Formats: sequence, C-alpha cells, structure tokens
Amino acid sequence: MKLRSILCGTFICLFAAVLFLSFSSRLMAQPKTATKSQTAKRPSTPVKKDADYWFKKGALVSTYGNNKAAVQYFQKAIALNPSYSGAYFSQGVSYGQLGQYQEAVDQINRALKMEPQNGMYYYGRARVYLLSGDKTKAMDDFKKAADLGDEDALDYLDYIGEGKK
Repeated sequence: MKLRSILCGTFICLFAAVLFLSFSSRLMAQPKTATKSQTAKRPSTPVKKDADYWFKKGALVSTYGNNKAAVQYFQKAIALNPSYSGAYFSQGVSYGQLGQYQEAVDQINRALKMEPQNGMYYYGRARVYLLSGDKTKAMDDFKKAADLGDEDALDYLDYIGEGKK
C-alpha cells in the first residue's frame, strides 16, 4: 500500500513537471513583438543632478541605513550649493550614525551657523552628543531645541522627566 502511494505521488510530480516544461517552452517559442506603445521610451531630457537631487538621494540611502553612501551624496549636494544647511545637518546625522562624532558635530555646527533658530538642528546635535557619551552637552542642546519649539526635544525631555511642568 505504501509503495502504491509513493509511486502515485511520484507520478503526479513528474506529470506536473512535464506540464510546466511544456507550457514554459511554448511561452518561450512565441515571438516577442512589441507594439510602439509597449516599448519603453527614455526620457527626452536627462535628470537634473542638482543639489536637491543629491540631497534626496542621500536622505533615501540613509533611511535604509547606508550612512556611508549618504555622507558622500550630501557632500555632492554641499559642493553644488554651499549654503544648503539641510545637507550639512543631514551629513552630520549620518556621520553620527557611523560613530564619527566629531565630524557629525562639525557639520551640524555649520548648519547651525546658517540657521541658528532651527530647533531640529539642536535636537540632532543633542542626539549625537548623547551617542558620543557627552550627556551634559546633550542636555543643553535638548533644552535649547525645546525652547525653540522642537517637538522631538519636548517629547524627549518629558520622557526622561526633565520637561517643563
């Protein structure tokens, strides 16, 4: 009885394989002619690789954890637009994720020179200080960011029990 069910199962598998091979060979044998509407067209104008392009590319790869590539893309954005504070800030955050804390602080400081009232930049620098182990500087920046209205800083300070009551 066992032998019969084994043989039956084997036959079914072989039959399915033959059907699959027969069907796939028919698909491959059909000529592939595409109509004009089915052919892919290249854009008539090339993509403009300006500072914003490189910034967005850096932001995308950093989102997926490739901070090494992000640093390079943000550098390209900075080279094309040296007053792009967001690129300096984001490059600093990526350096922080790589454990290169001094480079991170340096880049975020450049962004802060351009936008000294940007609470998010203080919050980002605070996170880098926290990662580097400098809790005193981190707390100073968290408080400065909160004073400037940064929601993440306010939430963090509330979470650790240092928020305004």
